[in-house]
Amino acid sequence: MSQPLSPVPGPTQPARPEDARPRQPPAPGPPPLPRPAAGRRDRPLVNLALLLATIGSTTWLGARLHQTYTANLHPGTDPPFVLWHGLWYGLTVLAILGVHELGHYWTCRRYRIDVSLPYFLPAPGLMIGTLGAFIRLREAVPTKRMLFDIGVAGPIAGFAVAVPALFLGVGLSPVMPPPEVPDEGLRLHIGLPLLFRLAVWTVWGAIPEGHGLNLHPMLFAAWVGLLATALNLFPIGQLDGGHISYAVFGSRSTLVTLGAAAVLFALAFHSPSWIVWAVLMVVMLFTLGPRHPRTLDHYVPLDRTRLFVAAFALVIFVLCFTPAPVQIVGDFGD
Repeated sequence: MSQPLSPVPGPTQPARPEDARPRQPPAPGPPPLPRPAAGRRDRPLVNLALLLATIGSTTWLGARLHQTYTANLHPGTDPPFVLWHGLWYGLTVLAILGVHELGHYWTCRRYRIDVSLPYFLPAPGLMIGTLGAFIRLREAVPTKRMLFDIGVAGPIAGFAVAVPALFLGVGLSPVMPPPEVPDEGLRLHIGLPLLFRLAVWTVWGAIPEGHGLNLHPMLFAAWVGLLATALNLFPIGQLDGGHISYAVFGSRSTLVTLGAAAVLFALAFHSPSWIVWAVLMVVMLFTLGPRHPRTLDHYVPLDRTRLFVAAFALVIFVLCFTPAPVQIVGDFGD
């Protein structure tokens, strides 16, 4: 194949002095971003099967919760187990978790980042019926702004669903007097985040001493959503909070990660309900390291608007956090 000839200087195209200088090679640009390997495509049937299984596990748990809720409303009765009553809990908790993951997913799609469909994790027998949901990024995120937007979109989206569910659930949960016969044995007591307490005070005012709410399944689902939001906003490693921390602090986010891990260990000594989360964080830090992967614009600071959004994410974390999510109270008996 013949190659095109270079134009020859002539009367209509005078030679320029700079044409005689040797041409400099172009400046090297940033290395190309890794692309997903061939064949790593979505398998929507797997995502659908996991979603249906999670609907089943959360609905079954919700039906049990509704049965207890009805029994507390009418002491001395034995209400039947009605599966569809479990949708109060199942649909609410999946809406919060699902919208959280869709916030990540659609932000990735907006920036043309290769991402999987959400994977839901059923957990029959667990006190919340699910282990949550996640998505997989199949390529590196090139800039801090993209990383920040992807990381913060999930918690804000899930929080936007959890808040109305919280207030509706509080309205469906009447204030009950203390039982005539005190409960014996061991009971699980859930810790109440600041936003939860605010919602109860807004709807019911000051609750008399010894009284308590008869938790509607929707309210318990909102509590799970608040807890999941707080867990994801911990500024550690590859969590949503870790992405936000790196985008805001850059290299100093490593110190934030180590400090947050130390706080998490202290919480595990305060409440055993943090032990599992602390162990998972240790595994993640040993596997991936405490340093967040760098973006191509590592030294470029985040803009002011996103810094305000980061401050808002911190407020969400404070509102959703509780130092003792689950406590065992009561006596072991004889």
